[in-house]
Amino acid sequence: MLFVFTGRVIEWRGPSPYYFVPVPDEESADIREVAAMASYGWGVIPVEARIGEAVFTTSLFPKDGGYLLPLKNAVRKPCGLGADDEVTVEMTVRLGAA
Repeated sequence: MLFVFTGRVIEWRGPSPYYFVPVPDEESADIREVAAMASYGWGVIPVEARIGEAVFTTSLFPKDGGYLLPLKNAVRKPCGLGADDEVTVEMTVRLGAA
């Protein structure tokens, strides 16, 4: 399943700051339909994502009925991304990636 969407980078300030791009509602609904086939536990969904030239694998975190795409520092920093930046994401759900 390939998704392309635009979202704003958000920062979660815990003991260490984390950065995420919220997956829009429509795409989150489509992901929920295949979640049982894709999740390897705890509701996380393995994905491959692209932002600009950066391609990376990670797992979506479930949050309030939707999903958050984590942005690792290894992706965020070279792309010059920070909180409130708007990004376009190409993302593929990795079915059976467990």
